[in-house]
Amino acid sequence: MEANTIEIAKEIIEPGRVCRLDLPVSRLPTQTLLSLPVTVINGIEAGPKLWLSAAIHGDELNGVEIIRQVLAQIKSDKLRGTLIAVPIVNVFGFIEQSRYLPDRRDLNRSFPGSENGSLASRLANLFIREIVSQSTHGIDLHTAAIHRINLPQIRANLDDSQTYKCALAFGAPIIMNSTTRDGSLRQAATQKGIPILLYEAGEALRFDPLAIRTGVQGIFRVMEYLQMYQFDAIDPPSPSIEIRQSKWVRASCGGIFHLKVNLGEKVLKKQELGFITDAFGENKVIVRAYVSGIDISHTQNPLVNRGDGIIHLAVIE
Repeated sequence: MEANTIEIAKEIIEPGRVCRLDLPVSRLPTQTLLSLPVTVINGIEAGPKLWLSAAIHGDELNGVEIIRQVLAQIKSDKLRGTLIAVPIVNVFGFIEQSRYLPDRRDLNRSFPGSENGSLASRLANLFIREIVSQSTHGIDLHTAAIHRINLPQIRANLDDSQTYKCALAFGAPIIMNSTTRDGSLRQAATQKGIPILLYEAGEALRFDPLAIRTGVQGIFRVMEYLQMYQFDAIDPPSPSIEIRQSKWVRASCGGIFHLKVNLGEKVLKKQELGFITDAFGENKVIVRAYVSGIDISHTQNPLVNRGDGIIHLAVIE
């Protein structure tokens, strides 16, 4: 095969070609076939092979739009290396507007998967075999869980030099050193020696213009850093704040939470973040920060139970 020829699911993709693939996953009880949609843009010249993935959790939509906008601007004759884009990994959850697969398994706790396991395990195995194993770098796009919102941020192993350089190039407001979770895509890719960035921004089942723009521009910057592409217009990155630790502020009682800080706001230790009351406004309980930090995520649902994580603070050392 030629130097920059790539093979995915037995489809040979030659240099300079743009290819749309549908990798069969499983059939629904109605016998409708569901497939994993993949777009491959293969450059003329050999170079890095970057995968982009979104909607591993089916209700996380910002990444789907980010990938659409990225693909619209990449021309194969100007690309060095290969771009492999999978905008909807969890096709089952996407259809149901659900984070999970039909059996309630979390796909991002099922990697690297197995050919003979559960539906989640089989889908994870397919993704690792046909996408991750073909790649040299990866960017996985996420949003907050339902009823929460995330400030645009990169989570990655900042102790790995290549990953760290890619994180800096992305240029998100926050880059956070984060250990991998068992069964996650990031853990499976890391074990293969592949630098991977996890981008978190916005909320489930909503398009967030800031999250989408930050994600698109960040991917462009990483591609420029990897010398894959030269873009005509790209925003210069703002200096990222590097974070090594984060803490959840949890509700000390159940009730209605009134938030008094904004996403991205810096807060000081003992600063009031909001308060919890009952429906009549009685028995007011002040919520305070127990560390100085930056609000990188908070609940969008004012109804809270004791112990609920309501504000996520990136600790400022």
